Amino acid sequence: MSEIKPTVATSTDKKEATAEEKDWAAAKAHFESLKSTKPRPPKPKHAVTIAVSSRTLFDMVAERKIYEEEGVEKYVQHQQEHESEPLKPGVAFPFVKALMTVNERLRILYPDSEELFDIVLMTNNHAQVGVRLINSINHYDLTIERFCMTGGQSPIDYLKAYMTNLYLSKDSSKVHEAIEEGIAAAIMFKPDMETQRSETQLRVAFDGDAVLFSDESEIIVKQHGLDTFFAHEKMNENKPLAQGPLKCFLEALGKLQKKFYAKNERLNCPIRTFLVTARSAASSGARVLKTLRSWGLEIDEALFLAGAPKGPLLQKIRPHIFFDDQMFHIEGAKEMGTISAHVPYGIGQKYNKGKLIEPEKQQQQK
Repeated sequence: MSEIKPTVATSTDKKEATAEEKDWAAAKAHFESLKSTKPRPPKPKHAVTIAVSSRTLFDMVAERKIYEEEGVEKYVQHQQEHESEPLKPGVAFPFVKALMTVNERLRILYPDSEELFDIVLMTNNHAQVGVRLINSINHYDLTIERFCMTGGQSPIDYLKAYMTNLYLSKDSSKVHEAIEEGIAAAIMFKPDMETQRSETQLRVAFDGDAVLFSDESEIIVKQHGLDTFFAHEKMNENKPLAQGPLKCFLEALGKLQKKFYAKNERLNCPIRTFLVTARSAASSGARVLKTLRSWGLEIDEALFLAGAPKGPLLQKIRPHIFFDDQMFHIEGAKEMGTISAHVPYGIGQKYNKGKLIEPEKQQQQK
């Protein structure tokens, strides 16, 4: 991940910020002058921005096949010919619906607040495909007002402009690029079977090392074994782990959770977070919990599995999304009905089921 360097505000920056505030005020006044039942999108700097690709939001397997086998022109033609037919829900659809549920609760408690989830459709589709996407979003009554259709170009600059807190895609190269730029991102995988999920609570499960935390401890496991790892964690128990690529997203969730707590809604909070880690509690769990405490972050439930499979526990949790850096955990989770998102970060990308992957096979996985 690229290092985030502190910046010093100049007079030019301040003038631009003032101009931006005026623009937002004008846009707000215009929106409120219009009669609409749809809520106004929040400012990116106040919102928790979730960017989803069209192939995660909708099931576009058949359309993708046309694109790959017949080319972009036939693909665009097909989309235009079928633009009155709504696309079927995709792997990110339940997650997006859960975000909308949280927003509904927040708007009841804080009618004027802009601290909400802002869902942005970030797609490399051409603008000609936009009508079918818009029709599909309206068909399912999804609150998605911001679109970026990049026509095949990289979305990174747009993700930065929207101050994106999480980017979900099926394109591994774009997710890699986003993580390199310090943006929380993951590749989504459809579960092998359907599972009923909560319609009143957003449930998000995270792995620990190389997801919420850096891969520093995982490097020791891979290179020196478990005994050295346990000794290292005991010796460094009071030293916080460095942050991983998804720490900022957990932080954003925590910020919204506290808004419910402030209204005495802790026991009825529509956001619940889970730590599901292969670490063992007695040998290496304390450092994890102390790290979260040092960051001022809470996790609602912490599950230390000591190397046991994650799939069965996740099947009980039924999260709307589960983040992990290792594909064999992703595969085990989705086999048991969990919507999973691979975070391609850290030394775990060089291993499969504990064995070092040959360099040429690593290239094939990217």
